[in-house]
Amino acid sequence: MAKKSSIEKNNRRKRLTKNAAPKRAKLKAIIADKSKPMEERFAATLKLSEMPRNSSATRIRNRCEITGRARSVYRKSKLSRIAIRDLGSRGLIPGLVKSSW
Repeated sequence: MAKKSSIEKNNRRKRLTKNAAPKRAKLKAIIADKSKPMEERFAATLKLSEMPRNSSATRIRNRCEITGRARSVYRKSKLSRIAIRDLGSRGLIPGLVKSSW
């Protein structure tokens, strides 16, 4: 089980990202638009850099929904390899059969 503080920190980043996404997208569109004057694009760059770092989507870490483990998490199921193996052994994941010989 991961530390509760790490899980909460990641949840806080998710909330910040969700709230700031429209503003970040608007600023990035201004920055990428080559028809805009250079001063306006530079001002948008400064505003974007003033925003909290944790509001960026790249700061979010994929974590297991059950254990909070950060590494070897399958995106499709949002579970770590350990959680998938455990649930598969119990027969709780449809279509998954853990091999044993």
